[in-house]
Amino acid sequence: QLQLVESGGGLVQPGGSLRLSCAASGFTLDDYAIGWFRQAPGKEREGVSCINNSGTSTNYADSVKGRFTVSRDNAKNMVYLQMNNLKPEDAADYYCAADPVGPGLCVLRRGSYEYWGQGTQVTVSS
Repeated sequence: QLQLVESGGGLVQPGGSLRLSCAASGFTLDDYAIGWFRQAPGKEREGVSCINNSGTSTNYADSVKGRFTVSRDNAKNMVYLQMNNLKPEDAADYYCAADPVGPGLCVLRRGSYEYWGQGTQVTVSS
């Protein structure tokens, strides 16, 4: 059974850091681009970052550029999102998703992603 599981969310003060992890089971991640999305209460789910299947290309939303870094370890079937200098507006449920796009670039378009995790909550508050 193909499954994605996020972890690493929690409560952090503004300016703090968190590292989210996305673990895949039932398939090999290196066939997929992986995206990170977030959804705050009352808002649309938005793309945050993505990484192509080989890890050679990444993409970020303007709101997180310079603060978030996406990476992957295909040998471990894991993808990570390092989030630094967190702001209250970063608070949301964060989801990882898999796009079977093959080699090339990744996109921050929800419709491209076929498989989704259940999400992990990030709260940024003092």
